[in-house]
Amino acid sequence: MHFLKSVAACALMCSINNCSHNKEMIKPPVAEKRAHDVGMHGDKRNDEYYWLNGYFRKNADSTKVVKYLEAENEYRDGMLSDIRGLRDTLFNEMKARMKEDDQSVPVFHNGYYYYRRYEKGSEYPVICRKKDNLTSPEIVLLNINEMAEGFEYFECDNYEVSPDNKLLAFAVDTLSRRQFTLYIKNLETGEIYSDAMYPSAEAIAWANDSKHLFYISNNPETLLSEKVKRHAAGTPAADDEVVYKEKDKSNYLRLHKTTSDRFVMIRSEATLSAEMWFLDANKPLEQFKVLQPRIKDVLYDAVEQNGKFLILTNLDAKNFRLMEAPVDHPTQDNWKELIAHNPDVLIEDVHPFKNHFVVTQRKNGLVEMRIRNITTNEEHLLDFGEATYSAEAELNPEYNTTVFRYSFTSLRTPASEFDYDLNTKHKTLLKEQVVVGGYNKEDYITERLSATAPDGKKVPVSIVYKKGFKRDGTSPLWLVGYGAYGHSSDPYFSSTRLSLLDRGFAYAVAHIRGGEELGREWYEDGRLLKKKNTFTDFIAVAEFLIGEKFTSSDHLYTYGGSAGGLLIGAVVNMRP
Repeated sequence: MHFLKSVAACALMCSINNCSHNKEMIKPPVAEKRAHDVGMHGDKRNDEYYWLNGYFRKNADSTKVVKYLEAENEYRDGMLSDIRGLRDTLFNEMKARMKEDDQSVPVFHNGYYYYRRYEKGSEYPVICRKKDNLTSPEIVLLNINEMAEGFEYFECDNYEVSPDNKLLAFAVDTLSRRQFTLYIKNLETGEIYSDAMYPSAEAIAWANDSKHLFYISNNPETLLSEKVKRHAAGTPAADDEVVYKEKDKSNYLRLHKTTSDRFVMIRSEATLSAEMWFLDANKPLEQFKVLQPRIKDVLYDAVEQNGKFLILTNLDAKNFRLMEAPVDHPTQDNWKELIAHNPDVLIEDVHPFKNHFVVTQRKNGLVEMRIRNITTNEEHLLDFGEATYSAEAELNPEYNTTVFRYSFTSLRTPASEFDYDLNTKHKTLLKEQVVVGGYNKEDYITERLSATAPDGKKVPVSIVYKKGFKRDGTSPLWLVGYGAYGHSSDPYFSSTRLSLLDRGFAYAVAHIRGGEELGREWYEDGRLLKKKNTFTDFIAVAEFLIGEKFTSSDHLYTYGGSAGGLLIGAVVNMRP
């Protein structure tokens, strides 16, 4: 019996249309196999498709890779040719729900309101700002539609304005490989300096002199983040000095400036260890100092607040705890506990303000936001008001404020942004995602369910369906999962998903092990020698949904991307 069918979204649509045409005459292309050893540490491992990397390496196989991909596209078009009309209908239906001339909620920082807006018929945003108040004249910083002309792919998501508000550093990727070129624009003259920095990550941190900036330089062969460099605006990138070099190839580099604008921070992180370095942002020519040398199996991250580092760590705390240490003596022997370890609560992040900090934590698989007044030590939780949801901190660049901005969404609630007063506990809705043509969330039902894994663990399931959904085992259901790298698959709203729900589908998210929905142990129980739990959890969720009559084996469809693709590949082989 066919238990699961792994399909792309367009193939899902095919099932809706009861597509049953004979496609036996269309043969899929078969990729050539070549022996290639990619083993290490004395072990051999044969990757027969390694040659497909030739496209990116621009070697003799580049043309052959392109021809193979073109053959794949021809096969796809042939297999889906008889539902072209339905695909067009669905595309137009989904597009019609989107507000094309949309605008982000303005964010105030250092005297300006920053926002991005979309113009009707344009694919990319226009990045803008207004001085002092929102009635001031608009200043266009970057029109990405104009910048993208002539490119098949264009990404420009990250930018940073210098502290004196005169220079703009921004990152551009035209290859879709996360290899960015950094540029600097003079906001007074409009000139884009010639000192481009490539290949780089998109992270940028300005020193307080508004002349020097720091960025991550990637290895041009491995594409790994490898060095942090210091650049002086208006000088050749070839003159940039390396201020940090990572020797461990298993580590990735992160770079940011503290909300207080006091320090530039480097973070070197592996799966199970981390190390941070910091530099006074007022002294960009000095050397970075290590906060705490890396310790085996110890992760930590740090932000600065009023002369102290707030340090989130798993040292003697599987679900992490919050510590503090003076910036002059930040090593582990000076750490003082602020929030103790709780085996039922995973602490994920901390957001500092002058008189408060906000801790993002996870309990019973759901995000909580815990606010502490550092003067009175009083605490409270932010109330979200739904049974299954997703919430996260938004950009909060102002340090001396009592207003915290966050976003909220659920499987039936469109993405919303709020300002929350940390003292009065009053929240203000700033924006809710517009669904053009109208949308009433009361027409849809969300539930938080629980399936039992083979070892007895309870696996959370989030599900949504439209009122009137037939729970008799005949309805189609789309089940998704990920379960890797400690990434939690929080439920969120999608206007395109309505095209499934309105046609009688249910949509479910399996919160399987490998993610961190239920804490760090939930992640560790889904990796390495315990990775099989990820797969059996997903199968258990599928069996549970069938047993509860949400669907049947003939109408259950599964999806996973990236590490989720590994999940689906394993599941359809373990339980075909």
